[in-house]
Amino acid sequence: MVRPRVTLVVPCYDEERRLRPEAFLEALEAHPRLDLCFVDDGSRDGTRQVLEALRARASDRIRVLALEQNGGKAEAVRQGVLASIAAGDSLVGYWDADLATPFSELPAFIEVLDREPDVDVVLGSRVKLLGREVERRFHRHVYGRAFATVVSLMLGLPVYDTQCGAKVLRSTPTLRAAFEARFQSRWIFDVELLMRLVGAWQGEGLEPARKVVEVPLRVWTDVPGSKVGVRDAIRAGVELAELGRRYGAPLRAARRS
Repeated sequence: MVRPRVTLVVPCYDEERRLRPEAFLEALEAHPRLDLCFVDDGSRDGTRQVLEALRARASDRIRVLALEQNGGKAEAVRQGVLASIAAGDSLVGYWDADLATPFSELPAFIEVLDREPDVDVVLGSRVKLLGREVERRFHRHVYGRAFATVVSLMLGLPVYDTQCGAKVLRSTPTLRAAFEARFQSRWIFDVELLMRLVGAWQGEGLEPARKVVEVPLRVWTDVPGSKVGVRDAIRAGVELAELGRRYGAPLRAARRS
């Protein structure tokens, strides 16, 4: 049986100093089913040149999509996923450029989608367990737990970690529709994506809890140089409240019906 390939979208904004080209080439060698779609989100430094040089070394498995203006991670991921779906990719996803989640974690995501045809979304989950190397700063962990609790209540799903930058998705008409419109959120578009998908599945008479699987990561590192700061955490809280007003009532109504 021929297994479908997976294309991971890697959003990049001013990543010239942090990108590790050799790590991406090693990932392609280690994972024969993997292709990469880098999205340069209007970078002001030499990110585009680094990406083009990387593509030249593996042109059959690397695409580079250049956006003229910086639109934020949400828009970069959206454009990359839509381009990958249009190219006919069966499995698509997105992965942070800093490789906080190493590519050694990827097989666990793909295994779920290979084994469970009804599952459409696999989320990486940063759970600090014995025998796992999850290095996360304490204040970010505490904020993440509070954030995830609120999101779980809004979605009606016991999701542990919506904000991990590693996700793999099955390309379906429902997924494409969820990415059609720009995201209202700049930082927590992952939550907005889940809200759109959950609403669509409920409308189709499907049980959302059977469509999503979280995979606890064995390794995750809080890489220095993150562009997310305290102001962004506050903004994420504001965005979450806005999403609750926009999507909350329809989701609750669908669960009651």
